[in-house]
Amino acid sequence: MNFGYNETQSMIAQSIRDFAEQHIRPNIMEWDEAQTFPVPLFKKLGEMGFMGVLVPEELGGSGLGYHEYITVVEEISKVDPSIGLSVAAHNSLCTNHILTFGNEEQKKKWIPKLATAEHIGAWGLTEHNTGSDAGGMNTTAVKDGNDWIINGAKNFITHAISGDIAVVIVRTGEKGDSKGMTAFVIEKGTPGFSSGKKENKLGMRASETAELIFSDCRVPDANRLGEVGQGFIQAMKVLDGGRISIGALALGIAKGAYEAALKYSKERHQFGQPISEFQGIAFKLADMATEIEASELLLHKAAYLKQEHQPMTKLGAMAKMYASEVCVKVSSDAIQIHGGYGYTKDFPVEKFFRDSKLCTIGEGTTEIQKLVISRNLLKE
Repeated sequence: MNFGYNETQSMIAQSIRDFAEQHIRPNIMEWDEAQTFPVPLFKKLGEMGFMGVLVPEELGGSGLGYHEYITVVEEISKVDPSIGLSVAAHNSLCTNHILTFGNEEQKKKWIPKLATAEHIGAWGLTEHNTGSDAGGMNTTAVKDGNDWIINGAKNFITHAISGDIAVVIVRTGEKGDSKGMTAFVIEKGTPGFSSGKKENKLGMRASETAELIFSDCRVPDANRLGEVGQGFIQAMKVLDGGRISIGALALGIAKGAYEAALKYSKERHQFGQPISEFQGIAFKLADMATEIEASELLLHKAAYLKQEHQPMTKLGAMAKMYASEVCVKVSSDAIQIHGGYGYTKDFPVEKFFRDSKLCTIGEGTTEIQKLVISRNLLKE
């Protein structure tokens, strides 16, 4: 086992840090308060290869693995989690779905533009009344000659407005049937395909979240990913990798909040000494650092299994669940260490705290992760 960064990971980490300091940090609160999704920033990230981390080089990507991917998402999220979230969603959901389940023609058509961020990707599974119960979706696709007619809506979709293409999972069979759903790629500008309400969110405000709406949207059968009826099964496999993404996002938030708290505790003096010298603060820092280490190890073990094409559903759920709960706790404790200043927007921990909660909800709630873990345990 090797617990250190390899040369590639070290180079990636430094490259991201330099990029983030120049292009992200100066704009964090402006983007957050205006809820600006900074498309030009993602074009720059695409030029650097960070929007196609897992995509093979022959398709325009970086050709890297999951350990390097974790490094990318984590390092961005240490500075601005909302940017990390959008990078993760683009890479692991839309792009990875096409990369994993598309045929050669589909990959050549869509992947190169996604890998370079010439196109921004969206992915649609969730609906208004079907969050964790994805099998109960109401959006349908009906075959009409060589086309499919799609009607319905998806919500809580990252990049629903700014995205150039979306992979959506819709019902082509009976409601509740795990083999009654199919995945399609839908391009912006397709008649009947539009975006709806943009969500006004607690955190992750620079990552765009909105509705996708389908009204007699005609999509050619050539845009179907895989076999009819395999959409839900594909989505669950995509979410296995997505959990590593959210785990990396959570790890970055936890590290960012911890580093801010550690720095502040050394600088802030009370009763003639740095507050880090008080046991109440020092023990908080000890707990934070330990839980971050545990999150990181669990996450990279899941990444190792994914990289080796071994079963990793249980480990992925464990990593996502643990890291997401840790990032909420760490960011909360970071505010406590800052005291009243932590409750203001003048210090970064306030934003880490707001952003952290999404990690326990997105791509499967903590409760769903426990369900996944327990079901896998009982199969063993």
